[in-house]
Order: sequence, then structure tokens, then C-alpha cells
Amino acid sequence: MAYFQELPNISYPSLLPANNKVEDRIPVKNIFRRSKLRVDVDQSIAAFNYYYIPEGYRPDVVAEEIYDDSELDWVVLTSNNITNVRDQWPLTHNDLYNHILEKYGSESNILGVHHYETIKIIDEYNRVILNGGSEVDVNFTFTFVGTVTSSTGSLIKVKFGGSSANTITPVAAITNYDYENKLNEEKRRIQILKPEFLSVFISDHQNIMKYTESSDYITNGLKGTYNPRSSGV
Repeated sequence: MAYFQELPNISYPSLLPANNKVEDRIPVKNIFRRSKLRVDVDQSIAAFNYYYIPEGYRPDVVAEEIYDDSELDWVVLTSNNITNVRDQWPLTHNDLYNHILEKYGSESNILGVHHYETIKIIDEYNRVILNGGSEVDVNFTFTFVGTVTSSTGSLIKVKFGGSSANTITPVAAITNYDYENKLNEEKRRIQILKPEFLSVFISDHQNIMKYTESSDYITNGLKGTYNPRSSGV
């Protein structure tokens, strides 16, 4: 079931050289017609599974794996409100690198600092004292009474106690590459409509694609459009 086959048509004034009469029209797909998940399905946790998109997987590959039908790639996209695959679907490593290089201009700029983030801090009982990943200024500091027991690029462990204040700078530099790669990785986690809900969604989709009666109505799958030739405008 290919998506564009399900789109209704509009009767559009023909601009073809062979069709120069005022009443000449051709049917074209109404690409502005969109379907969406029914509200009760969209808000139902039980209707979806989370899915991690492997490297190089396209929407049609995911659809083939989940629904045994690559032409249901539009179900995968609609379930995640993806309207622009180029911007909203994860890029391959090579495509991501080319995208970053084009965006930042050079390899040296790719490794430049995009922003700074906090490093996670925990105490001796593994309680989180400071969440990591919050964007901060390069001069951000954290003061506590105690000592640092260990420190890595992603985690600092402290032990409270004593009488002296200790000020540290739990800040990590995030490069342009780190930033773009993180955004790309976040796109890999999507929701997949469970196969048992597929027939309901397709039925709803087909109903949404049907036109209701109006002044332009011709059939359920065809409606007319304004013809400038008839008015000369």
C-alpha cells in the first residue's frame, strides 16, 4: 500500500501545450492532504513500541522489518510526525560528516567548541548532586563542603564532610561534532505502531483521504479547483 496511491486527486487546469481549451483539466495527486494518528491511538502507550533505528536503515527498511511491507514506510513516518526525512531521520555516519563539514566549513571548525555542559556529580551513596548535560557558561562553578574522590570526563564523585569549602568547575566542552552527533543519535529512537493496530490506522487513513461534499466535490477521490482560464485572471 504505497502512500501516494492512497492520496485523492484534484482536477487541475491543464497547462500542457496540447490542452489549451478552457475546460481542459488533468487529475493530479493532492499532496497537501495528510493523515494522522487517531487521538485515542496516538495517546495510547499500549499502541506503540520504541524502536532504535540501526545505522543505514531507511523508513522502508524499518517498515519491511516491522510490517513485512516496505511500502508502509509512510506509517512509520506518520507515527512519528516526520514530514521531512532529510531533517528528521538519522543520517548515516558518512552523510552526517558531510553535513557537518558543509555546515561548519572545515575540519578544524568541526572540532571547535559549540557550548559547555555540566558534568554529572554524585556522592558516596550514588545520589545525584548535579545533573550532567545542562548548558552552562565556561566559568560555571560548584561549591560544596567535602572532597572529590574521583573525576572523569563524564562523572565526578564527591564525599561530603569536613569544614572547608571546595569549589570545582564541573564543565565539559561540547564540540560542534559532539553536538551534531547527539542530535542525530536522538533521532534514532522512534515509536512504532504495533502491527495489531495497523488495520485501524489504515482504515482511518483511507477515510481521511476521502473528500466530503462541497462546491468543488466530484467524487470521494476527486474534487475540482479554481480555473483561472475561465475568468481570464
